[in-house]
Amino acid sequence: MKSAIGKILVVFALFLGLVSCEDDDSLNIAEVSEVEALYSPENNVFYNLGAQSSAIFEWQASKSADNGVVLYDVVFDEEGGDFSEPLYVTPSDGQGFSNKLNLSFTRLNEIATMAGIASESTGKLQWTVWSSKGLNVKQSSEIRTIEVERPAGFPTPDELFLTGAASEGGDDLAAAIPFVKTGATTYEVYTKLKPGTYKMVTRNSGEPESFYIDSESKLKKDGETTFSGTEAVYRIRLDFSDGTTSMATIDKVELWFPPNGDYLFSFDYAGNGTWEALDKYIEFKQESWGRDERYKFKFTVTTGGDTQEEWFGSVNADNNRPSTDTSDSFYYMVPVSDDYWANTFKFRTEIDEANSDLKIYFNADVPEYTHEITVL
Repeated sequence: MKSAIGKILVVFALFLGLVSCEDDDSLNIAEVSEVEALYSPENNVFYNLGAQSSAIFEWQASKSADNGVVLYDVVFDEEGGDFSEPLYVTPSDGQGFSNKLNLSFTRLNEIATMAGIASESTGKLQWTVWSSKGLNVKQSSEIRTIEVERPAGFPTPDELFLTGAASEGGDDLAAAIPFVKTGATTYEVYTKLKPGTYKMVTRNSGEPESFYIDSESKLKKDGETTFSGTEAVYRIRLDFSDGTTSMATIDKVELWFPPNGDYLFSFDYAGNGTWEALDKYIEFKQESWGRDERYKFKFTVTTGGDTQEEWFGSVNADNNRPSTDTSDSFYYMVPVSDDYWANTFKFRTEIDEANSDLKIYFNADVPEYTHEITVL
């Protein structure tokens, strides 16, 4: 037994000796060469980042001592930087295994922002490649420059709020009115404005980034808009991808009742993108086949002096009569045509010949623009 244990100890000691002897060799195995040549883009190439495109970065593959895999990072810095504190580092395609990177103009625009290049301005960025294996990282001695022109837009914030003396929440940042995000780069808000100043902010606390609309209706950073128009309900739309904005007044909101070919009543604005019509008597129309209860909504909207109708109705072309158990999504309101009957909602049975409160919600408090009806 002792002999067996002794043999095991001898073998273990020999194993440790071999490992110790190979320590220096293992360091050599981890060696990786720097990238010797950058292929594309060409030095000082120009990109207009307002286009929906991308840039291809490509370089000569580096080598490792054991002929194993090498990982790559593409590194960006401002013009004149030494990459000791780079602006941005990203793995190459294939999670860092490829000697190529396809980088969207949207991401390049973000990097240009980090470099302090203003929107609608031109500036330069430097780039190079880091090759690595384990903890061994080599920076390419070749550095290239790209010249970029930033579009009018800005990186899209995760949230957006309206604040200022002209807004419903006044100068109290905590009471700022939230925008609704309508797309990857777009926001809108339905709200009342009065003469004064307002701005858009990325948070309703602390010291958020701010944006404003200039005299040419372009979105700009770090400032406020002076509003001298008529106090009214407005819809403000913003697109951060190109800095465009639009503003419209919501002149009237009405309930269209096609069985009578008439508007039953209009809604009053109640604040925070909400309209209400309270204590309204509703009576369905008797037809030979039953009682007709169909309805939808018409918004009268003025943009730049041009007044138009905007219709909102059901996502479905036709509907069954709902009940108190019907899903909330039944009441979601989407843009529809002015067709007499298409995309109409239907009232619940208990609404017939009764008084009800009706409310429309076009704000960030609901998952989708919607309405509700409460029988009194």
